[in-house]
Amino acid sequence: MAKKEVKFMLTAFRDGFQSVYGARVLSKDFMPAVEAFVKAGVTYFESGGGATFQSAFFYNQENAFDVMDTFRKTVGPDVNLQTLARGVNVVGLESQPREMIKMHAQLFKKHGVTTIRNFDALNDVNNLIFSGKCIKEAGLKHQVCVSMMALPPGCEGAHDAAFYAKVLKQIKDNVEFDSVCFKDASGTSTPQVVYDTVKEARKLLGSNMHIQVHSHETAGIGAVQYRAALDAGADCIDLSAAPVSGGTCQTDLIVMWHALRGTEYELNIDIDKIREAEEVFKDCMKDYFLPPESRTVEPMIPFAPMPGGALTANTQMMRDINVMNRFPEVIKAMTEVVRKGGFGTSVTPVSQFYFQQAFNNVMQGNWKKIADGYGKMVLGYFGRTPSTPDPEIVKIASEQLGLQPTTELAMDIDDKNPKKGRKAAEQALKDAGITDLSDENVFIAAACKEKGIQFLKGEAKLGIRKNAPNTASSGAAKATSNEVTVTVGGSSYGIKIENGKAIVDGVSYDYTIKDGIVAGTSQAAAPASSGAATPVTAGLPGTVVKIVAPVGTQVQDGSTVLIVEAMKMEVEIKSSANGVVKEVKVKPGDAVVAGQELAIVG
Repeated sequence: MAKKEVKFMLTAFRDGFQSVYGARVLSKDFMPAVEAFVKAGVTYFESGGGATFQSAFFYNQENAFDVMDTFRKTVGPDVNLQTLARGVNVVGLESQPREMIKMHAQLFKKHGVTTIRNFDALNDVNNLIFSGKCIKEAGLKHQVCVSMMALPPGCEGAHDAAFYAKVLKQIKDNVEFDSVCFKDASGTSTPQVVYDTVKEARKLLGSNMHIQVHSHETAGIGAVQYRAALDAGADCIDLSAAPVSGGTCQTDLIVMWHALRGTEYELNIDIDKIREAEEVFKDCMKDYFLPPESRTVEPMIPFAPMPGGALTANTQMMRDINVMNRFPEVIKAMTEVVRKGGFGTSVTPVSQFYFQQAFNNVMQGNWKKIADGYGKMVLGYFGRTPSTPDPEIVKIASEQLGLQPTTELAMDIDDKNPKKGRKAAEQALKDAGITDLSDENVFIAAACKEKGIQFLKGEAKLGIRKNAPNTASSGAAKATSNEVTVTVGGSSYGIKIENGKAIVDGVSYDYTIKDGIVAGTSQAAAPASSGAATPVTAGLPGTVVKIVAPVGTQVQDGSTVLIVEAMKMEVEIKSSANGVVKEVKVKPGDAVVAGQELAIVG
């Protein structure tokens, strides 16, 4: 009896990187592995989009469009390259007006993409209609998504097979598409729900429609979900490759090959060539820091459905601001945030909204600070949530953000917003002194905002993590420990050397050490200005991205002085007094801790 061939997409170079390294991987380091898998016979790759677009600019000092071009050149003209898009959010965390949604599809086609997988975290089909149309008009294949997860135990009202069938029927009636994917970014859907959902989809779409299933091993059941999907009639599954497989990522290609041995299914691969390609890949990534949380199955994930692609991105950011010790509290706090948020699927950007709100609840007090994205979600600014959010949370969000609940389409809101769209992006580029107003640069400014502009100005900082060398690097101090306490003038400072940074009392700094005394370093600090002074302090840890009010600026109580980014949130740090900015104690790129003085108003 002939075996049923199981098709697969190799996710290692997009979701694998996002789920393990927070997408902080240099293209020159992994392209040899891409070439190895092409030689091993792989013809379908996930090659970009999602968080890998922003991360190229934020952390890798690379232009994502250049990476896309290199990927296409490496694999040749015939390989199917697929990227990930978030409906009206395209490849950012906030929704975009129609002209930017259209530009996204056109640019990705220009830079070598074949297929775009397109999802909406709220499963609001209104957010897929126009974006899907743009993808098709650009000459790309459109793989439309239904977003899946399991609700925390005790919750009901969405995310069962009947709910997904209802969404799929709406998609079938309203959206242009070539194939369908059921996407479970947290890997929490029960195998039975996966089976029932795909079975119903096959009935609804007929035998010729390509049905694909995406999951993660974060909750430990990815391979079981995939087997259930195949039994129900799925054509294709998403698989990854070591060292970015299992744990927070997809099931490994070799593991799934083994799991299907002796069954009616088979992956049509040369297993020996795949094994060789994985060894090349492991060698390519041997110098990268492998976060331990990316390698584990987390039993709490069904209670707090955090996607693999967001989990390590967030833990990497928590390491950046030296609060990784609070991660278990944040995950625990997510359960309540999901329960009260309207049951949007925990996949970007909604997963980030959940995490940001849980982070705020832990760091600043329960519901004391509504994260901008979470607040706008419960108020309806990204579309309709599957269930009605908690009325009390809606009230708090409305009061804190100064917004009323809405049922208006996200694109209609954004089309009217003068701070969004091509004109606004071009002005932001001009204000930064950038004269190249190409479509690429305009899109980078719109999707990546301040950090994208910093990259275009040549001011981006490298944020990848590689393993520390065994020997001290040139110019570094020789010490028996990487943690010391220095006491000067009766004040003690805790200093830790980690990942090429000096962390002083929780604040990360670049550092160099030289023999002798460099001229000017022993001068006393200038005396503080006299008169009344009001400090401007950070409300939470993060990284300074912009000085809004430099020294000499007249400000009012409530005026924004700086912008700090924390967990992909841009937080305005405001003055609490009228006066003039006398001193700014930080610069863009500096890491800050909660309570730290950032500026003085007097």
